[in-house]
This record gives sequence, C-alpha cells and structure tokens, in this order.
Amino acid sequence: NQLDGNSEESSFVRRREGFVEGIDKKWDALDFRERSQCPKELPTEKGKRDRITVGMAVDSSDLEDGNKPYSEYRRNDYHPSTIEYDKMRFEGFDKSKKQKKGQEPPVPHHPKQITKELSDLEDHGVCLSFGKLRVGRSFKEQAGRGVFSTTHIQKGETILTSPLLAIKRDDFTIYKSDPEQKFVRDVVDKSTIVGYELLLNYAFGHSDSPMLLVPSAPLANFINHGGPSEGEKPKSNGANVFVRWPEEGSKAAQLFGWAYTNGFGDKYQDFDPTTSYEHNPWLKMHPIDVMERSGKLVFEYVALRDIHNNEEILIDYGPLWENAWNSFSTVHPYARSGYFRHSIGVPPNLYPPNWLHVSDKYEIKEIKDFESNPLKPGEVLPLTWAHNGKPVSSKYAYVVGLPEGFSDKFLKYSEEIGVVDLYNKLLAEQ
Repeated sequence: NQLDGNSEESSFVRRREGFVEGIDKKWDALDFRERSQCPKELPTEKGKRDRITVGMAVDSSDLEDGNKPYSEYRRNDYHPSTIEYDKMRFEGFDKSKKQKKGQEPPVPHHPKQITKELSDLEDHGVCLSFGKLRVGRSFKEQAGRGVFSTTHIQKGETILTSPLLAIKRDDFTIYKSDPEQKFVRDVVDKSTIVGYELLLNYAFGHSDSPMLLVPSAPLANFINHGGPSEGEKPKSNGANVFVRWPEEGSKAAQLFGWAYTNGFGDKYQDFDPTTSYEHNPWLKMHPIDVMERSGKLVFEYVALRDIHNNEEILIDYGPLWENAWNSFSTVHPYARSGYFRHSIGVPPNLYPPNWLHVSDKYEIKEIKDFESNPLKPGEVLPLTWAHNGKPVSSKYAYVVGLPEGFSDKFLKYSEEIGVVDLYNKLLAEQ
C-alpha cells in the first residue's frame, strides 16, 4: 500500500522483507501521526519478563537490532539481561545502596559471561526436537493435524524434550463476570462457570491434583491420542510413545535441575557442567512452589517401541480422557452443550504423592492456641506458609504479643481522632 501525503510520510511504509505472519496488515493504512504516537507494547510473555519493548504491530524488518522481537534470531552476543545489566551499571545506586555507580552488578549478566561457544551448546545443551518428526494430516478421525516420524526411531529413544508450564487448574475455568461493576472491573462470579479454556485440551494432569502441566516445546501439542499400547511389535496399535521425567545424569536432568533451583539477583549462578545438580527437584515440592517456577521443569517423550518412517506418533491420554471423548463424540453436534474440553491424563506414578490431595491456596500456618497459651508482651513469632513452612515475608509478617487492654485503648484513640468515623463513611459510600 502507498500512503497519501508528503514523501516523508510515504517513505514510512514498511518494507515487505521479513514480514511476520499474523501482524495486522491494516497497519499500512494508519495515519502517520497515529503510528508515531502508537504506544509501546510487550508482545509476548517472554518479552514481558525480559522487558523487551517492541513498537506495536511494527514489521520486524523495520526495527533496529536492539528492538527486534524475542522470537527473531539475534546475534550470538545478545542477551536480554544485558539491558538491565547496563542500566544497573550506568544509572547509579540501586535501592539497597550496596552497589555504587561504575561497579559491576552482582548478577553475572555481562555478555562475556552469558555467551557460550557452539561446542558448549553441543556438549551440555538440550535439543527440544531431534529432527526426526514432522507435522502432517493425522490418520485419526476428527484429530486434525498430528506428528509423524521422518525416519526410523528405536525403542527407548527420546524424541522430544519439552519444558512445562505449571498452571493452577482453576485458571483454566472461565467464570461469569460482571462488566457493570463500578469499583472493580469484571468481578468474577465463581458460582457460575461459563466454560473452559481451549488450552485445557493440551494440558497434562491428575484428577486429584490442583496443578496442570502444559508442554511448550515445538510439535509436542500436535501429538494425538492412541489409546493404551498393544505391544512392542512394530506398527502395533495404541500409543507408541510415553512421557517421563528426565533420567538422572541426563543432559535434560542437569540443565533443568540447574534452572529450577537457580536463584535470582545476587543468588544467580551460571551453569557448571562439573556440578551434579539435584535430580528433578520439582518432584519434592508443593504444587504452589512448582507453579512459581513454571517453565523450569521438563519431561521427555520416549518411544515405547520401534517406530517406522512416516508412522504417526501417539500417546495414551488415559481412560478419563477417552471416556469423556467417547461421550462427547457420540452426541450430535447440534445437541452438544459446548466444545470438548478435557485435560490429558498423566501415566501412573508420574505425579508424586505430595502433588495430590493438596490445596492450591496460600494459607498461613496456625502458630499455636493463643487463648490457652497467649504471647507475652513483646514476644514475636514469624508468620509462615502452611504448604512449605517458609516465612510469609522477610519484613512485617509477625505475630506480636501486646499488653493487656491494648486493643481497647487503641480503639478509643481511633475514635477520638476520627479514624472510625472515616472508616464507617467509606463503607456507607460503597
């Protein structure tokens, strides 16, 4: 398209080289003034975390190297964290005043420390897809696309390694909301379920756990249901692949063991191939803690038997999923109450016992019976979380023993200075 107006405005029309599919093509027709005032946005969750700002709907071919979307290839010495590193280094003191202007920040985010040789990647990196798979039209009825082998795959071979997003099960539920709310926008009414997110169909989970795991590796979410495996002979019916946690000592176990347990800020430690990192540390933690480390755990897709060239890759979604699908598919499309939504069942014993029959809510652990054993004046006890016993906060989260009659005195003082009247007035206005 060609914009009307002077040559300066017309020359701003973006080039077509490297056009990113999916960007709104109407961008070309926008007025030059609107485009120049367009607010910055962070187009991906990864971009939000790394604070990479990209002009709204701008073609990546028109952006300078420092502003390209994270999904595009960058030169080898680039890392998003170096932006923060330089900002910390040259803008002066940080809030804790432990670091002066010109001093090296405590986090080893200098490009020289982050950049790795290709040989290091080959020796210690993890390939998510091993180049033996492709996406094609599935042979399964109503399945759409599927994953197929492009060569012979041996029994026991890992064909995919996928990082996992750990998400609260309740986050997949769509509740009724009230857009007319005056004080808080779109207040959720949890008594009325409208539906479930499409992402639920790609999530792995256990019916007794509040946490679901969503694979994020390429091709992983195209693998269809094959039912239980019916044997190890080539081309046997049923699933030919299963999922498992990384084996101890493997590259995936080492790399993600480091990533999961690695801290932030001054606790950051670079990956050391000579260190033996904890094996699958997420299995020992409460689901709340695992969800806080979402994206830093992983499982592998492993061949149950020899898989021939051009054979479809299938896993067993489990009996609960299969029963739900059979019930849904036998109903006439016009008679269905909604779309099919159901999580994929995990293999037996994949979820550890500490992930089952637990709450996903942050609850403060009860300290003791204060009525029969009250705190002494000035005695201080920290508040801790019920799920892991860790302190609620490093500051201000304590129970403090007060002198007898303190509450009555404080209430009287609040009434005298008008705090109680102000509080009642605010309640009345709402």
